Amino acid sequence: MIRWLAGRLLQTLATYALAVTLLFIMMRLTPGDPLAGLSDERPLPAEARELLRRRYRLDQPVLTQYADFLAGALRGDLGVSIAQHGRPVTALIRERLPATLLLGTTALAAMFGIGIAVGVLQATRAGSVTDRVLGILSLTAYATPSFWLGLVLTWALAIEWHWFPVAFMHAPLLDPDAGWWVRLTDLLWHLVLPVTTLTLVSFGAVARYQRAAMLEALGLGAIRTARTKGLRDRSILWHHAWRNSVGPMLALFGLWLPLVVAGSVFVESVYAWPGLGTLAAESIGSRDYPVIMGVAILVSAVVIGGNLLADLLHGWLDPRLRPSQ
Repeated sequence: MIRWLAGRLLQTLATYALAVTLLFIMMRLTPGDPLAGLSDERPLPAEARELLRRRYRLDQPVLTQYADFLAGALRGDLGVSIAQHGRPVTALIRERLPATLLLGTTALAAMFGIGIAVGVLQATRAGSVTDRVLGILSLTAYATPSFWLGLVLTWALAIEWHWFPVAFMHAPLLDPDAGWWVRLTDLLWHLVLPVTTLTLVSFGAVARYQRAAMLEALGLGAIRTARTKGLRDRSILWHHAWRNSVGPMLALFGLWLPLVVAGSVFVESVYAWPGLGTLAAESIGSRDYPVIMGVAILVSAVVIGGNLLADLLHGWLDPRLRPSQ
């Protein structure tokens, strides 16, 4: 078991190193000048451009830039932003990360809560009209692009009916001295549409997975034995069948965990949510290589870590997947 864990950790580290290398190379192959965004209407003079290239080490060979980047990353230094005039990338990420974590965590909780409830309902009514309708609706929502759904919800619920704010994390005219309850209510009101968008396009996968796991659990001999003993259907459903389907759902949770950081890029852009997704979109538009790399390696770490967690949970919960030695 220890050998298997060590092997998985080494495989994860190798995957992460390869991902970081490919991201760096692809970033440098992307057309565009990262210094173009620093000039307004008039182009930068040749002397100023050359000075900036030396300042941000863009005049160095790619391998030298890569070595400098790795050396800094190992020290926790991801460089400085070009478009934001030398601000540290780590500082920018720290500023935006809480907003992304709030949005992603809330959406993940809502997605699994609704998905599990819908999946259990489908499994208990397998083959019925309710099962078919819920299956079609969840699959349709899952296939809907998040940015398109966000635009539709914004137009209908914010612009036409004025039920929710159009964008941002707080009202622009909110009194800075407002009480904590007013600020919390305003934050939750702005959170509704982004969370709804992420939940609607994601809960279908959880529902289908829960339905399959629940149907398998309902077919176990222990469930038939519980029914012959005269136990109530509610007790059989939640205390026996659902408990046997928790293992696969925990493994699925590990796979979806990166949604907390990596799953809201388009949604944040639609709602101008001040998180990592908006920062990444702004940086891509300005060819801000250091910021793009900083966000990308963070997202890669979360995605690869989530997959490792899913493997570990699967191996822990299912003895058949554990190594023999």
